[in-house]
Amino acid sequence: EVQLVESGGGSVQAGGSLRLSCAASGFTLSSYFMAWFRQAPGQEREGVAAIDRDGRAKYADSVKGRFTISKDDTENTLYLQMNGLKPEDTAMYYCAAEPHRALAWSSLRDKYFGYWGQGTQVTVSS
Repeated sequence: EVQLVESGGGSVQAGGSLRLSCAASGFTLSSYFMAWFRQAPGQEREGVAAIDRDGRAKYADSVKGRFTISKDDTENTLYLQMNGLKPEDTAMYYCAAEPHRALAWSSLRDKYFGYWGQGTQVTVSS
């Protein structure tokens, strides 16, 4: 059974940093396309960053230069390092996985990802 468990969220002041983790089980991380999404209250879920099987990363324009997605295939864990946080980064952050569709990684669209975690809350105060 595929399971994704996020951790590392919290409350920080603007300009601060957080590192999110997503522990994966039931599958091999190196064989999947992985991504982070976020959803703020009243807004649609949006793609933040994705990483393919070879470690190539893609980012939403809103986080480029501030966020870094990475993975440790030996630990089967996905990470999102978030620096220079802004109040508009406040949202629930979700880890997502997709075994087959490369379009999931290239498009950063949630509809192409088949597996989801429960989310971890990030709150950035001004």
